[in-house]
Amino acid sequence: MDFMADHYAQKYQEDGYVVLDGLLTAEECDQLRCRMAEIVDGMDVPEHCRITFSTDNDQLKDQGNADYFLTSGDKIRFFFEKGVFDDNGEFTVPRERSLNKVGHALHAHEPSYKKMTHSPQVQGIAKKLGLQSPVILQSMYIFKQPGIGGEVTPHQDATFLHTTPLGRVMGLWVALEDATEDNGCLWFIPGTHNSGISRRMVRTQEGYPLTNFVGQEQAYDDDKFVPAPVKKGGVVLIHGQVVHRSAPNTSDNSRHVYTFHLMETEETRWSPENWLQPTEELPFPALYTT
Repeated sequence: MDFMADHYAQKYQEDGYVVLDGLLTAEECDQLRCRMAEIVDGMDVPEHCRITFSTDNDQLKDQGNADYFLTSGDKIRFFFEKGVFDDNGEFTVPRERSLNKVGHALHAHEPSYKKMTHSPQVQGIAKKLGLQSPVILQSMYIFKQPGIGGEVTPHQDATFLHTTPLGRVMGLWVALEDATEDNGCLWFIPGTHNSGISRRMVRTQEGYPLTNFVGQEQAYDDDKFVPAPVKKGGVVLIHGQVVHRSAPNTSDNSRHVYTFHLMETEETRWSPENWLQPTEELPFPALYTT
């Protein structure tokens, strides 16, 4: 399906991102949100979030969080905003308002998200951009909770999802509600996808911490960032090397998003040092399905 016009493909190549309206209908967005509400209602809170606070338990909590994250690539797991648990591990806000995100394999285990990820529109976008054999790396549902939705500092996705050569990863960021400057839409520095990367997150060989950063994140001029608001049902295509960020959500409105990453596998090497690795239970699934 030719969902993406040629001039949008050109803008993506030039700027490193592009906003497309109308990937999903309002009803389709609401269906994905309702399904996530059901998932959240049935969630088991991970044990490391329930550890009673003490100085001695700080590392246990941090390491528990790291283990939980690193083994989430083929599962559906829950990641919380800061400050939503008290010293006894009990919620300080309603549980449905506590989450930062749910990830990282909704595309594999949840039929409604799987259907959306493999939709003709998504496949059409990938084909328009010349992807020959793309696979799905990961998927997330991001809540950006009203009042407490945290800042995402300037970064490049290739810092965390590294390939050789670079430029083989693309994010699709699907707005399930309007994303505005008030509730934390994305901001980009156009053209930075042509400048390589300066920092990588890699798995450590042994011991704790389980990951480490190699290199330094550059300092970026705030004046160079351009907002990318998107209406409910729209999608932002994000080149793996383009610099982007989002501000805290200080508004009264949430900013729910379903996002996933694709990788072109043709003549591409996925780094074995990346935090995310395919597993026997879930090899990276092909986007193009019959």
